[in-house]
Amino acid sequence: MRDLFNLKDKTALITGAAGLLGYEHAVALMSVSCNLVLVDINKSKLILAKKKLLNFKKKIKILTYVVDITDEKALNTLVQKLKKNKIFVEILINNAALDPKMNNLEKKSGTVEKYDVKYLREEIDVGLVGAFLCAKVFGNEMSKRKKGIIINIASDLAILAPDQRVYSKTGKISDVLNFKPIGYPIVKAGMLGLNRYLATYWAHKGIRVNCLVPGAVKNKQSKKLLKEIANRVPMSRLARKDEYRGAIIFLSSKASSYMTGQLLIMDGGRSIW
Repeated sequence: MRDLFNLKDKTALITGAAGLLGYEHAVALMSVSCNLVLVDINKSKLILAKKKLLNFKKKIKILTYVVDITDEKALNTLVQKLKKNKIFVEILINNAALDPKMNNLEKKSGTVEKYDVKYLREEIDVGLVGAFLCAKVFGNEMSKRKKGIIINIASDLAILAPDQRVYSKTGKISDVLNFKPIGYPIVKAGMLGLNRYLATYWAHKGIRVNCLVPGAVKNKQSKKLLKEIANRVPMSRLARKDEYRGAIIFLSSKASSYMTGQLLIMDGGRSIW
């Protein structure tokens, strides 16, 4: 069984690697001896992430690159750099996304009527177009070798509408001031279509494509917001940031060898209510 999850000498590229879950995906893969290529647009956070990972003292390669994933030319340049070092990306984790934080419930924002379309375009450009470009560039390389794995990171908001009432003092949507903006759910729902398309497009080339659908993660939210969300989850809590590590290892390894085009939903049961 241990061999099913062993990723020794494999190489995974993670986008948005300096973010909360991007770092956790890196820890997960590192724990099963997978080499890492970490990509993010934030140089300082990327350096910090690598420093923290090196503290684990695992005998793996960790490479970092500051890359804008919406720039196809930059992605192709990265492929060539990796090739020169004889590095082939066998696992791609499309993790990067823009996600507005929802802690200030006093200021009115996020309404559809006042939502500036430039924010929608920015979120789609990073979370959806960026994921497509990474799949296009690295998936093409995988297809030449007839092997590879693509993992798309969605959200429970890809399969559920945001319950805006969690942002209300009274529990009534009519009293909500600070709405979860529409961009993030649109992007994450779009990931599901991308996931299905790529899975069928490249299955005959030995590439598996699956999607992790995580629920909300506890990360400095207000006590009230934590309570409101927890009340809507059968397990009565949000996820810990490290609770998706096992899923990433499963989707990246031989343990999921007969799985493609699927959604792995881990939301504490929120979507079944």
